[in-house]
Amino acid sequence: MSETQPSVPQPKVSAPQILPHHIKKNLADRSYEKRKSAALEVERIVKEYNADDKKDGNKINMIIDVLVKEYAYSTQANSRKGGLIGLAATAIALMDDVGGYLNRLLPPVLKCFEDQQSRVRYYACEALYNITKVARGSVLVFFNEIFDGLCKLFMDLDMDVKNGAQLLDRLTKDVVAETESFHVEKFIPLLRERIRVKDPFIRQLIVGWITVLDSVPDIDILVYLPEFLGGLFEMLSDVNKDIRQQAYSALQEFLHEIKDNVKLDLGPMVGILVKQCEMKDQFTRLTALCWIYEFIELGKIKLLPFLADMLGVVLLCISDEEEEIRLKANMTNKRLLKLVESTTEKFAIKSLLNKITTHLVNKYVPTRLASLQWISMMLAKKPDTMFKHLPKLFPSLLDTLSDPDDKVVRLDLKVLARICINKEHFDVVLNNLINRFKCDRRLLETRGSLIVRQLSVLLDGESIYRAFAIIILKEVDLEFASLMVQTLNLILLTSSELFELRGLLKNSLSSKQSNDLFLQLYQAWSHNAVSTFSLCLLAQMYELGSELVQHMADTEVTVGFLMQVDKLVQLIESPIFIQLRLQLLEPHKYPFLLKSLYGLLMLLPQSSAFACLKNRLDSVSTLGILNTNPATSNLLSGQSKEMKKSGAGDLDVKTILNQFREMQLKHSERRKHIFKQHSLRRRQQKEERKGLRYANHNLEKKKK
Repeated sequence: MSETQPSVPQPKVSAPQILPHHIKKNLADRSYEKRKSAALEVERIVKEYNADDKKDGNKINMIIDVLVKEYAYSTQANSRKGGLIGLAATAIALMDDVGGYLNRLLPPVLKCFEDQQSRVRYYACEALYNITKVARGSVLVFFNEIFDGLCKLFMDLDMDVKNGAQLLDRLTKDVVAETESFHVEKFIPLLRERIRVKDPFIRQLIVGWITVLDSVPDIDILVYLPEFLGGLFEMLSDVNKDIRQQAYSALQEFLHEIKDNVKLDLGPMVGILVKQCEMKDQFTRLTALCWIYEFIELGKIKLLPFLADMLGVVLLCISDEEEEIRLKANMTNKRLLKLVESTTEKFAIKSLLNKITTHLVNKYVPTRLASLQWISMMLAKKPDTMFKHLPKLFPSLLDTLSDPDDKVVRLDLKVLARICINKEHFDVVLNNLINRFKCDRRLLETRGSLIVRQLSVLLDGESIYRAFAIIILKEVDLEFASLMVQTLNLILLTSSELFELRGLLKNSLSSKQSNDLFLQLYQAWSHNAVSTFSLCLLAQMYELGSELVQHMADTEVTVGFLMQVDKLVQLIESPIFIQLRLQLLEPHKYPFLLKSLYGLLMLLPQSSAFACLKNRLDSVSTLGILNTNPATSNLLSGQSKEMKKSGAGDLDVKTILNQFREMQLKHSERRKHIFKQHSLRRRQQKEERKGLRYANHNLEKKKK
């Protein structure tokens, strides 16, 4: 074996002496060529210290320290430029070993990104480009710092700096795409922060990076989509068309990937989409709606916890000013309806109803209609559960009856009718409806006919009118009871929806059911004399009708009364009473009909109604067969016998006439009471009596 030669000790080199004087001088020179020449000298020296036969990391670190402290951090711009070129040259010299020195090389370069001098910023960008070109994947340890630096450079006002930043950006993307050591989870917090910046250059940078990261097979950025999804959607409203297009393309690609990834949790993204549906920008709303539409199909029952939030924005978008959004919202609403209708899973009905009832007062008709459709569907699907929420839901449904749109009112009535199907709630609904009419007379005037007619169609006219009669009979407000009877009677006589009920009443002489119906209505109808008389005409109770006319003379004849009689005369000329008019041709068979109509004629003053009815009666009087004054003792002879024979029962005319008298007496007393309240003379007398009592009281006190 050969003997090993002892090593010759080398003299220690201090930091200032590590680089020759001429190199240090040239690094700070104003001339770019001299700085570049000095940097090449630095590269040569570092290569010597990094040679395989004599690696000297300490000296390399000393060179880097000199370049950083004396140049990169110098107050002189040219020195900072020289330092940056020198650091880049050092990295090039180190080649594959540069990774061990990046923690010294990169911080000063990144710091110069914020330099006040644009040329220094440009050299910093160039230096980082050269370092990255050599270090490749090793620089990714500092990726967040590099990306933060890129954000600053992309916003730079100097075009050379921006161009340099774009070159650096492309190189960094290539490095990320080719490496397997990129930790995307460390980058996401920075991405989430920067994606909210509205600068167009930053947005282009971010969208580009999202697209690149999504294209790398080894990086699963889809898992982190909720972190930056909102920011991407916000870019859809950017004024820059290119940014909008890039953001939309990225979103479409993500949506495509979501469809292929059945295990992805969609829940965290729903809230983001809901928020985007409320944005002012139409394109943003439409895109978010498209996502929700697809999510419903992909997530199905997994999205039920988010049902209320999704439905809230869908109901809003149904009335959007943009037609495309309205169409998509309607499609989404139908898909949601189908999902809830078909599911057997539980969902939060309370929160859903709160959202729906909020939209019942929305100013747009389509939204109100869709809200009512949801209530109707849930009543059909889960009636027992829905009935528990009726106390909160019912006031909103009653308020909706005052809606100015007929379609909304009709659908609202369908919902109420669905509630009425349950016998326990039938009377509750109608009682609340009567109370609403009582509190809101305008509703009764404008919507009363529509409401009663629709309920009669949706449920059953007979049961509706029987229930109304029972409620009115208990009403203590006599004025309202009379008005309500007048309204119901007019609907009964004119509405095509109630033709079956009218047919039933016409059989009162031959059917027990019809007779019971007549008697039940009669009691309530007694609140209004003209309505009671018209009910008798409809039910062909002419004998009773003729007696009622006699009693009408005892009641106060007001303008309102005459107007009602006038209306009745017009109705007699309508198709509803064709049968009655034909029966006038048989006075021997229907003598009380003629007596009733002549009695009505006598009540009328000389007017158009008087002339109309007189002409009608004169047209049959020429037959010469009138017998309009049958004996009162034979009052029950004809029709009562017919009723007994058919099994309809006996008609106790005296009793029901007394009911009519008693009810009319109550109304008379009410009018007297009102008159007394408004009488000034009576008030004066009352005050005088009160003053007299007070004077007498004082006199007694003085005597004591």
